[in-house]
Amino acid sequence: MFAQIIIDQDAKALDKVFEYKVPDGMDVKEGMRVIVPFGKRDLQGFVVGLNENCQYDEQKIKPIKEKVEDFSAIKKEMLNLMKYMAEKNHLKLASIIRLFLPAEMREGKVRELFETFYSLSGTEVSVGKSAHKQQALLEYLKSERSASSSELCEKFGRSALSSLLEKGAICQEKKTKRREPVFVEEDDKKVTLTPSQERAVETMCENETYLLHGVTGSGKTEVYMRLISRALSQGKSAIMLVPEISLTPQIFSNFKSRFGSRVAILHSGLSAGERFDEWKRLFSGEATIAVGARSAIFAPVENVGVIIVDEEHEQSYISESNPRFSTHDVAIFRARANKAPLVLGSATPSVESYEKAKQGKYKLVEMPVRANGKELPQIQIVDMVGELRKGNSTIFSSQLISDLANVINQKKQAMMFINRRGYSSFMRCRDCGYIAKCTDCDVSLVYHREDNRLKCHYCGKQFKVLDRCPKCGSENIKQGAVGTEQVVHELHRLFPDVKILRMDNDTTSTKNAHQKILTEFKNTLPAILVGTQMIAKGHDFENVLLVGIIDADQSLFHADYRSTERTFQLITQVAGRAGRGALAGKVVLQTYAPRHYVYKFVANYDYKGFFRKEENIRQTAQFPPFSRILRILFSDKNENYVRDLLKVCYNEIAKLKEKYEGEIFYLDAMKSPIKRIQDKFRYQIIIRMKLDKADQIEKEVFDIVDKASKTSVFFEVNPQNMS
Repeated sequence: MFAQIIIDQDAKALDKVFEYKVPDGMDVKEGMRVIVPFGKRDLQGFVVGLNENCQYDEQKIKPIKEKVEDFSAIKKEMLNLMKYMAEKNHLKLASIIRLFLPAEMREGKVRELFETFYSLSGTEVSVGKSAHKQQALLEYLKSERSASSSELCEKFGRSALSSLLEKGAICQEKKTKRREPVFVEEDDKKVTLTPSQERAVETMCENETYLLHGVTGSGKTEVYMRLISRALSQGKSAIMLVPEISLTPQIFSNFKSRFGSRVAILHSGLSAGERFDEWKRLFSGEATIAVGARSAIFAPVENVGVIIVDEEHEQSYISESNPRFSTHDVAIFRARANKAPLVLGSATPSVESYEKAKQGKYKLVEMPVRANGKELPQIQIVDMVGELRKGNSTIFSSQLISDLANVINQKKQAMMFINRRGYSSFMRCRDCGYIAKCTDCDVSLVYHREDNRLKCHYCGKQFKVLDRCPKCGSENIKQGAVGTEQVVHELHRLFPDVKILRMDNDTTSTKNAHQKILTEFKNTLPAILVGTQMIAKGHDFENVLLVGIIDADQSLFHADYRSTERTFQLITQVAGRAGRGALAGKVVLQTYAPRHYVYKFVANYDYKGFFRKEENIRQTAQFPPFSRILRILFSDKNENYVRDLLKVCYNEIAKLKEKYEGEIFYLDAMKSPIKRIQDKFRYQIIIRMKLDKADQIEKEVFDIVDKASKTSVFFEVNPQNMS
């Protein structure tokens, strides 16, 4: 027997299947991890196929040394998914297969945790009258039947335990000890479905892709749980995805309350042990519902009955680091493989998804009203240019300050949204124009007041704060645009007695930080929560009456065809956090461009009107979904190598433009907008093409780049971020 094996090394030269002999008597199956000789080293590999016959000279084939474990860690469905992703996304096989296992498990850094439990052996033994602790321990086991080593040692001491074990009075047994993620218990609310919720649940039952378009507060989560209940009743499993780690504590608590131990959570915020144990519960079938962020789409569940992608429009569902893939593509593959419904839910679907629904590729299901019957919160647009004319140069409009004071007087809550962390976005010399930049990345450093440091948000490097310009010596230093820290600082000044919490990447870097901040906010009245986009979606706080959007224009004026769409989505999502309880909510939106068309649609929650406008613009300009963009990103520490490689590839791709006349209508090579990240120079080729021949053109581009490049090159289809 011969095994086809992928070596667990993320190198271009090793991106192929190698053949090894299966030693006599060794039971090897597809999906197993094995140790094989490779050159002068022994490396881990994954068995992806088995053959009776050898494809090469049998005398030169080396044997497998040993198995890592006696079961197939990679299931058949995932091996098929690996082949699909390699072809569709042009990814290395090893980099894909790594997605299917917890990293620490693959690296041998985490294993199952065992604990010793003790119980009475049934053997009568003599215990001296003075051995009080031994007698007490025996009495304890009579009532409890079994207890752990740590518990018995704490109560009665290790000496008493050892003596009884030696006498044969008690026996021991090793049991698996689970490392469970901490979550806040929630009461499982008995909900009566609204008519639109009932229709949604009844409709989404076939092997189809559904786009669930429900306004914020329409009760999409309850619909998701009913769909999962139906899958479980059929003996199937389910996958539930959310875009942000900040949403998983709330969703996990809700699901745990409803479904108990059948739920497992998968995301990067877990410890290595927790992540491994949750993965193992799903793998073994002990848990049948996987809840988590993007990586949970690779959960090792079988017989999937439904896959749900909540907030489907979010760009976090696109992996922007190696390996680069779309969660939607993987979800569609797994749903089809399991003949299960796929539900893409959002209050603001992506233009691409809504266009597919319009064309009939997805089935559109609508929930147009809030579950509590209340109106969506009023959005008041404030012209900040007008505020400046009135002499108000602070970051808060007079309207927002007034509304905040009113909410605090009512002992209720407010949320302040600004999608920029830190205190200010840059430090600049007013005399010579010098801007403090990272030494390894071509980006400005962000000032963080709490740490009194300048930080790079790309590589994490930190620098001293400028007190004078290193270029001209001037002390005339200006701070840039406002961030979350500065908003909190100003709110403390205005409302010194009010609890103000901040939620961004800086305050949520520690374990369970998301959950702690959200729980404290929920239980504090009055309170203000300041945050970035991680507070904009999914959270349900009945006492939030006001949402303040500090700088609505921040995402609007980007050199990106999606900037208007993202602005509409972000504002609509964060506005939906207000008025989810008995009292009406309000949103104050601060902008320097109040007449921009996006704000007219936002103020009326008019998604369909916005879609028609955006669809017309995209169709006229030939942008996705009416074309396809392919970005080829070259990155290396040697700038000359990157530049030369770019030229070679561009010249060959230019020949394709002539070959496919009229199909490629844009082709250019350039420096990336951010020229350097982590001391690697970045250049890119952008191709925009018609949809008809896009697949064929892509394959030929892949071949051209593969032949020319000795290092990894990244390909992105319709990239979410062009920087």
